[in-house]
Amino acid sequence: MDGTLTCPVHDFAHMREALGMAADADILATIAALPQPERAQMMQQLDQLELHYARLAKPAEGVLHLLVYLHNRGAKLGILTRNSREIALQSLQAIGAAHFFDPELVLGRDEARPKPDPDGIERLLDRWQCPADQTVMVGDFRFDLEVGRAAGTATVHVTPDGAPQWPELTDLKVSSLAQLLNLMY
Repeated sequence: MDGTLTCPVHDFAHMREALGMAADADILATIAALPQPERAQMMQQLDQLELHYARLAKPAEGVLHLLVYLHNRGAKLGILTRNSREIALQSLQAIGAAHFFDPELVLGRDEARPKPDPDGIERLLDRWQCPADQTVMVGDFRFDLEVGRAAGTATVHVTPDGAPQWPELTDLKVSSLAQLLNLMY
């Protein structure tokens, strides 16, 4: 979602600092390890931070053209995000892409185990009755590529030059969704 369908706006360093976490902490794993009621309180704080960033979302280069193309071809579209479903839907609304996605096929951290666990992709594949080898996971971060690999899908890494690379997890690297669309023609 963030950095793939939207321009990256999340300031994870700020989020970790606001939540009182180490600079390299996995936010969701750190919160999950907390006892209640501290865990619930931290999740509320995280939701507020993510909502702030969702409202700032701007469409990634080529995203709307790609979604129109895929929609017109009858592609099945879903989202697997470490955000909540509500935050993802807010982001989709902000970029003008909500109508391309069935809200039930937007899986957040409450609907599936967080990436890189393949649970979410497996749920989408089951819902679509689609084999993994006919599916593509598109993402901008290592977790996206790891979840694709774990579920047996092809992986597309959307990343500008100079950004972190994970070639061992990547089937196709593109610098933008506009480039991905051009390759599909």
